[in-house]
Amino acid sequence: MVDGVSLEVSPGELVCLLGPSGCGKSTTLRIAAGVERQDAGSVSVDGRVVSDEAVHLPPEERSVGLMFQDFALFPHLTVAENIAFGLRGMRRPERRALVGDYLGKVGLAGYEQKYPHQLSGGEQQRVALARALAPHPHVMLMDEPFSGLDMRLRDEVRDETLAILKAEGAGVLLVTHEPEEAMKMADRIALMRAGRIVQVGAPYHIYNYPVDRAAAAFFSDINVIHGEVQSRQVDTPFGLFLAPGLVDGADVEIIIRPQHLKIDPDGPAPEPSAANGVSARGRVERSRFVGNESLIELRMDHDGSLLRATRPGVYLPDPETPLWLSMRRDHCFMFPCAVQSRVASPYAGE
Repeated sequence: MVDGVSLEVSPGELVCLLGPSGCGKSTTLRIAAGVERQDAGSVSVDGRVVSDEAVHLPPEERSVGLMFQDFALFPHLTVAENIAFGLRGMRRPERRALVGDYLGKVGLAGYEQKYPHQLSGGEQQRVALARALAPHPHVMLMDEPFSGLDMRLRDEVRDETLAILKAEGAGVLLVTHEPEEAMKMADRIALMRAGRIVQVGAPYHIYNYPVDRAAAAFFSDINVIHGEVQSRQVDTPFGLFLAPGLVDGADVEIIIRPQHLKIDPDGPAPEPSAANGVSARGRVERSRFVGNESLIELRMDHDGSLLRATRPGVYLPDPETPLWLSMRRDHCFMFPCAVQSRVASPYAGE
């Protein structure tokens, strides 16, 4: 179920509809495609209403291209026949030339007479892309198009697909549940939750200015520090944080990502700075190497809470090793606990 969804995709723009499974992403895409009909509201393509209370055009009359996670190729048709399936009203030589042109664009020249079962997953995805683009749709609608590919192929095929889509100039609405994929591909991200779009923006903006705690947590691990507002400030073991616009007595959460916690060795407490504020001490509970960085979990002395910090490269201190943590305050977010905030700004210092 979706409720109150309003979204616009411009020519040449790629918008990712991002959210967890079951939030309404695919339903929204099917409504845009014409596979399902909305209970209220309207759908327009190039300023022409294709669905409202009075009219409901089928997908083939909307100038939209459709691409799904299972590729939906016809197994009994050749590659050329699959691509040509939606090319109505064209003479055979023109259709053959267009099929060859798009096979060249997706790197499958000479594959005309092969059948889907003779292709790899990546090749099938390219055929599905060529079939969707061949009729020159004004809008491409893509539902988890890369989820069927293994990790080894996914980045390569995704990058190739993005380049082809940009060259074609059609507007693209792509559904995904993977934040990394949305960050890599999108011009704008529409973050969806429980049938509603909760935030829309460029990848940089939506990552650095999350609308609430759940939005911040969807893109990465987070640490949560609880506090209470007094005199428009929140007193924490990491120093005072300004809390403009929040009433005294309000319970708040200060959100900080692990990569924005600074680690210092044990000894005298590091001097406070405008960027990092006051340091707090903890002891290592666990550390592990996770690829290009190390993740360190610390049990904090002041309240026994567990905070996670990362450091580039290999850094594996033993359990019970005392360390100091300080915060990158320009990368912190503050939200009320009981009522989700509608606007978040990184803490800008005192």
